[in-house]
Amino acid sequence: MTRLFENERRSLISRVRRIVSNDAVAEELVQESFLRLLDRPFMEHSAALLHRTARNLALDYLRSKKVRDRRPQGLREMDEGILPPTDHVVEMADEWQQLIEVLEQLPERTRQIFLLNRVDGETYAAIAGMLGISTSAVEKHMMRAMKACRDWQRGRGTD
Repeated sequence: MTRLFENERRSLISRVRRIVSNDAVAEELVQESFLRLLDRPFMEHSAALLHRTARNLALDYLRSKKVRDRRPQGLREMDEGILPPTDHVVEMADEWQQLIEVLEQLPERTRQIFLLNRVDGETYAAIAGMLGISTSAVEKHMMRAMKACRDWQRGRGTD
């Protein structure tokens, strides 16, 4: 497998770099691809699997980057180890408290469904099964919760 990696490394880095537009990230993702396949037995199609794994990791990276980029500037800075000014932290805490108050005003079932989905990461189908309701009902509760969040966000001047 090591020889395969050495033979494919440049090609992999080039391919991943085209996807993520960052040399350092491309190197890391290619290395991660190799590590994921290191313990697998060598097969005839291992090169294709290595390329597929690298491509999938690159696409996963872009998806997570898109999510990170949507986060407020202060949270992105904290992810990078940069501490925001104290007054900004106080402002962010006030905004979070306001959002919590908005969520507390939702009907109990709507709030429960929203938290199960957004905090616990449960799917609509899983929530429906847990609560003994239809997926359509879960969708309606989520629309209500998301509308409340959008209204709150618009009220503070951030879209």
